[in-house]
Amino acid sequence: MIIEQFHQTDFALPGAVIQPPDGRTLVNLPVYFQLAWPEAGFEPQEIDTTTLIGHEVRIRPTLVGITYLTGDGGSIGPTESTGGPYPDGDITHEYTDAAQVAPYISVEYGGEVSVDGGDWSEIPSTVVIDGPTNPLEVLTSKNRLYSN
Repeated sequence: MIIEQFHQTDFALPGAVIQPPDGRTLVNLPVYFQLAWPEAGFEPQEIDTTTLIGHEVRIRPTLVGITYLTGDGGSIGPTESTGGPYPDGDITHEYTDAAQVAPYISVEYGGEVSVDGGDWSEIPSTVVIDGPTNPLEVLTSKNRLYSN
């Protein structure tokens, strides 16, 4: 019953913050990814409390791994890094071709359980939650030399 309740937990959907912003980038330009937890749902280390057969059951999601899916067939991870903004973020990807892509972040949650205020125990199961896609237009540019 605890594993079933764990799978019914309202886990936080992993959101992606992408730089450059505004859904456009250039080929061969590093794109920076960062995981952003929304206010809704339970992210790692937040506690979901419920009652099962008259017992208080607390479920605390844990982070197993984060995978950044770049939308062009590539992925980064699984890792525990939440990435970061330019210039210090450690999750980056360079697109090599012009395209419309839809990158997103996938999080694998583990969990711990405490019954009636007792010690925390690991739940022998995981759940993978995919965040929403983020449309990204990858463009090329042409250099032109003008002379007067």
